[in-house]
Amino acid sequence: MSTEAMLRRLRRELLDGGLYGCLLVRDLRTGQELGIEPDVQLPTASLVKIPLALATLDRIRRGELDGATALDVRPGRITTPGPTGLSRFRHPARIAIDDLLYLSTCVSDGTAADALFGLTPPAEVAGILRRLGLRGISVRHTMRELSRTPAERFDAAQAHLAHALAIDAGTQGHGHRLPQLDVARANSGSARAYVDLLQALWTPTTIHPDVADQVRGLMSHNVLRHRLAPDFSTDATTWSSKTGTLLNLRHEIGVVEHTDGSAFAIAVLTESLVPANAQPGADALMAQAARTLRDHLRQL
Repeated sequence: MSTEAMLRRLRRELLDGGLYGCLLVRDLRTGQELGIEPDVQLPTASLVKIPLALATLDRIRRGELDGATALDVRPGRITTPGPTGLSRFRHPARIAIDDLLYLSTCVSDGTAADALFGLTPPAEVAGILRRLGLRGISVRHTMRELSRTPAERFDAAQAHLAHALAIDAGTQGHGHRLPQLDVARANSGSARAYVDLLQALWTPTTIHPDVADQVRGLMSHNVLRHRLAPDFSTDATTWSSKTGTLLNLRHEIGVVEHTDGSAFAIAVLTESLVPANAQPGADALMAQAARTLRDHLRQL
């Protein structure tokens, strides 16, 4: 099948499955890439925890922070489905910065991420990205903002109403009545910008090698493996990733490394058009599309 025909088929399959998708797969050895709408900006939800980890570890390397410093963290006390770790704690905890990095990145703990944002605010994280030459990723707010959506105002039986609002209240330019879903106000980025970040972490030039190695290590221990991991985890590969989920947004970025030395950076950012909370079929469709792009790219 020609590349053009394959891309047309994937676009149709994504839409038939209720997904608007922005994807990019890049061969990190050759620079060849394939994508669908890779330059469209979308709100990125928890994907921002990778820039946060990068900025925190860069400051530790420069001696501005000490990873062993323990912080008193207030409990999140969130009871709605989804949040993990400290976000669900009921009592205060004292945790070292290094361990907050693990919780934020590997467990996608929003409360741990906000403790790190307390040390390195969003504007400073954005500034570190610019200093490292990484463009196209906006860091504007903490994770606490993501817990103030209509999903927290409905009970579980009415979750579809929050998703319906998320789907129907947007504009063609990806503006939105909900600030967390408005690309002009939310943490945002494109598939290309996040693949550029992955490439900078896996083949570091401006990022210090020790910092890049630590971020890669955190991503390799991501415990959320229900989305793209089933199509990229084998005995002959290593899949290192980060997911992002908010209302109808379903994202994942990652790098698959093969035993033959090849490596592919992958970013899949999607908006679901189906007003439902649990959509395992959408996760499987995302993985299938990414796998198809990777497989086609290997044959070029």
